[in-house]
Amino acid sequence: MEDNLQELNFDQRRVLVVGGSSGIGNGIAQAFRERGADVHVWGTRASAVDYAAEKGSNLEGLHYAQCDVANSAAVAALQPGFDALDVLVLCQGIVRYGRDEFEPDGFRHVVDVNLNSLMDCAHKFHAMLKQRRGALIIISSLAGFAARIGNPAYAASKAGAISLTKSLGEAWARDGIRVNGVAPGLVPSKLTGVTFDDPERAAKALRGIPAGRFGTPQDIAGPVLFLASPLASYVVGQTILADGGKGLS
Repeated sequence: MEDNLQELNFDQRRVLVVGGSSGIGNGIAQAFRERGADVHVWGTRASAVDYAAEKGSNLEGLHYAQCDVANSAAVAALQPGFDALDVLVLCQGIVRYGRDEFEPDGFRHVVDVNLNSLMDCAHKFHAMLKQRRGALIIISSLAGFAARIGNPAYAASKAGAISLTKSLGEAWARDGIRVNGVAPGLVPSKLTGVTFDDPERAAKALRGIPAGRFGTPQDIAGPVLFLASPLASYVVGQTILADGGKGLS
């Protein structure tokens, strides 16, 4: 047991969590910080202070930078403030309701954030990860494995993220970079407010989860820590479903 705990010690490691300002990404960022990592996060707001009142956001002990990942030029231009990286977690994501994703502009925007920006960020940090024989972890979604009637862009982009994890996993293993992913189920966040703001809808969703509860950011952080650690040294190109069993039926 003690040896396993040591494997989950990230002291002297640098981690960047894109989308780490709130929700699942923030839970992941804080989990790395609690285990000794030097953790950087990217978010969309001008400064960390702008998240002070945000539920599910704790930027204490984290280094914050603003970046609109939907803008490829902004990703390329941002100076990260470090020259070495051990773990890159890509947790950016948006969803649009009211059938906005059926409109070309809405569809394109969601895909730009949820899929295209993954490649932009991965490309930006490839050399650093190669130098440190690091890990890249892509956060997708259970939605990537099934149809989502009202959100075609979200489902398609998350399916693309799962496929990208496989393709980069195969290609970059030769560079010493392990690429894997985690697909969360239902976790309360800004993205899932349409479910959790409706008690009847939330109750119905809960009935479909064999584990009998909704997920938490910490539930997703666990598999991420595993995939970033030496415990997963022979795991490449895989996406772990962390959904309480919801995807089983």
